[in-house]
Amino acid sequence: MKILIACDKFKGSLSAAEVGEAVAMGLPKGWEIEQCPIADGGEGFVETMLQASGGEKIELQVQDALGRNVPSFYGVTVLGEQKVAWIEMAAASGLWRIFENERNPKIASTYGTGQLIRHAVEVSEAERVFIGIGGSATNDGGIGMAAALGVRFLDHFGKELDPIPAEMPHLVTVDESGRIPLPEIVVACDVDHPLTGERGASAVFGPQKGATVEEVKFLDAMLVRLANLSAGDRLVTTPGAGAAGGLGFGLMRFADARLVSGWDLVAEALDLAGRISRADLIVTGEGSLDDQTLGGKGPAGVARLARQAGKPVIAIAGRVQGSVRGLFDAVFSLETFGLPVEESICRAAELVTLCVQKEAAVLERLARSINSN
Repeated sequence: MKILIACDKFKGSLSAAEVGEAVAMGLPKGWEIEQCPIADGGEGFVETMLQASGGEKIELQVQDALGRNVPSFYGVTVLGEQKVAWIEMAAASGLWRIFENERNPKIASTYGTGQLIRHAVEVSEAERVFIGIGGSATNDGGIGMAAALGVRFLDHFGKELDPIPAEMPHLVTVDESGRIPLPEIVVACDVDHPLTGERGASAVFGPQKGATVEEVKFLDAMLVRLANLSAGDRLVTTPGAGAAGGLGFGLMRFADARLVSGWDLVAEALDLAGRISRADLIVTGEGSLDDQTLGGKGPAGVARLARQAGKPVIAIAGRVQGSVRGLFDAVFSLETFGLPVEESICRAAELVTLCVQKEAAVLERLARSINSN
């Protein structure tokens, strides 16, 4: 009996690799286990891609979303004869770095993400850059990132503005003459939101980053102004332009990037279809299985590949909501222990193992159905 464990992280609790280890500890003895941690474009993207392709982690100091110097990293791999960099914006500009009482998207910036890109290009000499843009603390339309690459945002007097949303009402001119040369940049993006409007970056994601109702209106107007003054109007409605507080737009407009499905990128790099075809049973999961999972998150992608291969697939999660259960042959939830959320988060590894052990009968039934076929 060969089991493929392809789990995403339990956000704020366990990494994808730690979830996989906890699942494995709960499986029946004697089963052959293959671990394949997965990621979307958020935290864990670099680690996952390095595990898939080899390479090394480059460590450096950059600015976080509030301008503080913090340790960060990206990955570098040689694929064929091409040097490739793997970057996750959350490593610099992620929401996880900001305490809840510090959240303020009017002054938060993606400058640190731009520093990662610049270092990868100028120091590591990357010939292709892949960027995952999940988990942002920002709503700046990518102006911070662009400024780190040499783009200048100027007021009526030609004075350079700080690359934060609060300064953008004074924006008159965007000067791209000093932007550094860039290789191909590919953005792993799994949301389809436009830059502005009711489904845009500010309205949908602004509140979780600390924006009030009035600030959402301000931020949305700022992004409209940025698009107009940077001749980026044609990109505003592009699916994914609103990802990571408009960083999707900024990367397309100021770095000539192209957006692709983050899940497709990860699945191809990990050869998940091949791994699934060689397994008897697949276990996947993430911290919260809900309607957002259906929009292209990793566990949904694993489930679709398993269905195509005719293999049974089980999901495990901290909580389960909505209609997501229909994707899987069985779903295990830590909610069944009836513990407070904070306790479940602290004890997640232990509870994942116990949950898998508790559902041994389901696993054995699926194993028997596999063997009978």
